[in-house]
Amino acid sequence: MKHSITTGTAQHSHSDSHYPVYLQRPSRSEQTRHNSKWGSFGPELIRPASDVPAELSVRITGRAPHDLSRTSLCVIDLLLRGDLSRLRSEEVADHLHVSPTTLRRRLRADHTNYQHILDHVRQYRCAQLLDKRWLPGKSVAWELGYAEVNSFYRAFRRWTGQNYSDLKALYI
Repeated sequence: MKHSITTGTAQHSHSDSHYPVYLQRPSRSEQTRHNSKWGSFGPELIRPASDVPAELSVRITGRAPHDLSRTSLCVIDLLLRGDLSRLRSEEVADHLHVSPTTLRRRLRADHTNYQHILDHVRQYRCAQLLDKRWLPGKSVAWELGYAEVNSFYRAFRRWTGQNYSDLKALYI
């Protein structure tokens, strides 16, 4: 015995009409209409993850970019392109439309955390800045989002094993 159920503009025929409408399977035309709506979210949600340098990905997690979660790739990409003095983990989580707790959990699944990524991105961007010419430590510290120059000097020493002032001699 077939019953016909009308919901809005779609009409469904089912043998068991005692199920609520939301549990009934929609017709093929209805499924196609709903699936096509996913394309209306815009390119920012369906675009592929940007190209994260493989060397940076390996340095951060020990894995190639294609082995990382989309969340980790997006965090790295945001930090590579963004203003490091303003990007805090809460802002990054907000940009990704997740809670800070969810961001921490997803990064932990990739065996990393926000501070670890930030430190490696700063090191990468520092190398990019100093690749062709020497810049004053204050300028580099500002560009990398350090509130104090001494914090940058300590990080530089940790990254390279040398003082930043020793670098100037190489350029002059």
